[in-house]
Amino acid sequence: MTHPLREIPIWIGAEGPKNVAQTCAIADGWIPLYYSPFRPEVYHDHIKDRAVDFEIGVNITCKVGDVEESLWPTRGSLGFYIGGMGAKGQNYHTKLMARMGFEQEAYEIQDLFMEGKREEAIAKVPLEFADEISLVGSPERIKDRLQAWEESAVTMINVAPRSVEEIWQIAELVKG
Repeated sequence: MTHPLREIPIWIGAEGPKNVAQTCAIADGWIPLYYSPFRPEVYHDHIKDRAVDFEIGVNITCKVGDVEESLWPTRGSLGFYIGGMGAKGQNYHTKLMARMGFEQEAYEIQDLFMEGKREEAIAKVPLEFADEISLVGSPERIKDRLQAWEESAVTMINVAPRSVEEIWQIAELVKG
């Protein structure tokens, strides 16, 4: 029998309240699809009993630039997931956005997407929602908003720079 050279941590991507609570009970880490450090109450009850060394790692957009322009790809992704993933009445992404305080918008996005109005659905994604789950804007704005992430339950932020310049910008932001 071949055994691994080290213990391999198990991380689970979970969204629904029961799934998040179960992830905290059985895994080493959790990867939320959407997490807002400005709304800790959304997951508080589900992660409060996690182990001390339990990790929470989020994948977010981090981009220096105009806020609205920088959030367009995030809003596009949100429009697709909230509007088009799953069936009407059983879309976990729609339900999560609703739990995060954007219930009316979540169901409007889903209705528009299901009607084939994808661009309208994406345009309906609130800038505020996309902004809460991202780090975009001027370097000063990003540094300021990083404070909320540092005070949250999140233990790791994963970013995917799309150019060498973005790698250097992000490196400068976190040094500072």
